[in-house]
Amino acid sequence: MRKVLQIIDRTIDRICDLGLVSGGILILVMSLLSTYGVGRRYLLHSPEPYSYELSTMLLVACVVIAVAGLQRHGRHLRVDFVAIFLPASVQSILINIVTPVLALFYVVIVTWQSWNSALYSMSIGETSQSSWEEPLFPIKLLVPIGMALLCLVLAAQLSRGIASLIQIIMKKER
Repeated sequence: MRKVLQIIDRTIDRICDLGLVSGGILILVMSLLSTYGVGRRYLLHSPEPYSYELSTMLLVACVVIAVAGLQRHGRHLRVDFVAIFLPASVQSILINIVTPVLALFYVVIVTWQSWNSALYSMSIGETSQSSWEEPLFPIKLLVPIGMALLCLVLAAQLSRGIASLIQIIMKKER
């Protein structure tokens, strides 16, 4: 059982790292698109509507595919101006158990609702209101996929937090 959990943990790590790298590449692509759009508008006096639209879509994709990796590596924003005054054991419980439980509650709802939104968008063939009229379901489908990965990361963080709490309790009983 432990070997299976390690394989799952490594797989989640690889997917999260791939999401972080992909997010970085998307940021590079967005900067190139924005540079192209600005250059065309101000240097060639020929506005181009597609770069802004693509950059907006890529920004959504960048955020949802990278957020699980940020959480996995502990790089997600954390406001701990209250927690720093608490004992280390309480901080550990707060960060490794309470926070993942609260985050899971929120992220599961976002995953569920965004999945419904993506399926509905696909079923009606929803497109953007721009002149390009690109389909919106691919970008909407990335949201539940990224949030589901974040759910896995939070569940793994929660299980590690509970396991460490159990170990601390067992040591105190000895």
